[in-house]
Amino acid sequence: MRIEFDRDVCIGMYQCVAEWDAFEKNLEEGKADLEGSEETEEDVFVREIPADAEFDAQFAARVCPVDAIKVFDDDGEQVV
Repeated sequence: MRIEFDRDVCIGMYQCVAEWDAFEKNLEEGKADLEGSEETEEDVFVREIPADAEFDAQFAARVCPVDAIKVFDDDGEQVV
């Protein structure tokens, strides 16, 4: 699975931070950061989700109030 985080859409509610420790608060910019991710296009960050973190990553995506986080399965289908 992989996760895609659109940091431009993020409004800094930090609900994702509470759900998965790969997300961190960036108080200076008022947005979350996705640790270990790669910027694939402007302000869009992607990383693989470890098998033991899939539930937490999916929950982080579900609680995002602005849908800035998407989770895709290994076939590229969006699951959250």
